[in-house]
Amino acid sequence: MIKDELFERSPIRCFEKATGGLKAGELGLLTSKKGLGKTSVLVQFGVDTLLQDKQVIHVSFDQQSANVITWYQDIFTEIAKKKNIANINELVTELVRKRIILNFHQDAMALGHIVTTLEALAQGGIQATCLVVDGVDLSKLKADEVQTIADYAKKAGVAVWFSASSEATDLNGTLAADLQGLFQAVIRLEAKTDMIELMILKLRDEAARASGLKLDSKTLLIAEK
Repeated sequence: MIKDELFERSPIRCFEKATGGLKAGELGLLTSKKGLGKTSVLVQFGVDTLLQDKQVIHVSFDQQSANVITWYQDIFTEIAKKKNIANINELVTELVRKRIILNFHQDAMALGHIVTTLEALAQGGIQATCLVVDGVDLSKLKADEVQTIADYAKKAGVAVWFSASSEATDLNGTLAADLQGLFQAVIRLEAKTDMIELMILKLRDEAARASGLKLDSKTLLIAEK
């Protein structure tokens, strides 16, 4: 099937090969300076989940829904180019039925309210497999709120990816000590002379290291260096 072939060609296969991927019930954080492709990477995680016919909840703190929809369309298109699929729009229409986009403002809402929303959706028969939370402000991130999401992720078997802008290039500069243990993975996008490189600041018990991955300069898809 086309979806199976696209899944095998998904850039997330490269990410899983290099890192083992984020497992159900785990939290990951993606950081970089502004404008380096964090949303693109989050959308790639979302698209990969949709290609498995599983539910994605995409929460955005800094982009309108129309912009997020465009990101999904663009990432689907770039992945589909590898298979020369002509009817990509029909496939996208089918897959995005399992995607919900929510816009929140971190100043006006406790981050834990996301869990309330997920529980309400689950009661209505919509059970997320992947949650992405784009554009959080790390200076306003509270350990108890993240703990609430971590507890729900473990209970519901949901993989959760956050993204945030940060100038810091190391784990201690990125996250306060009381937050570090709540994330199983912290990945940084770092601009190099000729590429954007994915650096691992934390991966469970591993020390910081290079991942061997980059973002393609034209498509912003994850690729091997």
